[in-house]
Amino acid sequence: MWCGSTDSVETFRNEPRCGLCREKEAVIDEAKQFIGMYGLRPLGGTLASEDEEEREYRVTARDAREVLNRIRLEKLPDPAAVRKALRPRAAAVVNAPASPSATPAKAPTKKSQAGVTGIDAIELQARVEKLLVQLTSVDEQISALDGVQGLPARARMKDLERQRTTVLTTLAALEKARRRTT
Repeated sequence: MWCGSTDSVETFRNEPRCGLCREKEAVIDEAKQFIGMYGLRPLGGTLASEDEEEREYRVTARDAREVLNRIRLEKLPDPAAVRKALRPRAAAVVNAPASPSATPAKAPTKKSQAGVTGIDAIELQARVEKLLVQLTSVDEQISALDGVQGLPARARMKDLERQRTTVLTTLAALEKARRRTT
């Protein structure tokens, strides 16, 4: 946990983070992705840039990092308090009424939930769904770049292939964890 807030706590990069922390981290990730895509100088001490778009990414990333550093705790909170902050959110998901427009998802059975040790079956399912959406997005980007020539296109393709491999590896690990729970 960065800030110890119990407001809207969810797992982000295998760490519990509040909504504000996740939002600021996403801004920084977006800036890093833009910088990396064009092979520009890494984010850091200066805001010097070649164009307005690059400058905008650098400024927003700097501001987001400043907010994160300002709210970061000097001493990490007690792990039990973090688990407690995560627990109400999981209970709310279980007890939430299903909307008729939502696509039906297979709910975990009592048997599969009873065998879970340290892994929340609902959280596992949610992570898999997010990863599948991410995999679809990466595959679409790879398809769009297919046949494009040039050094930037090759670098972007290599980055996308790395992302795809990471997503597939994570999905395999989650499937292995799911199998251990049933």
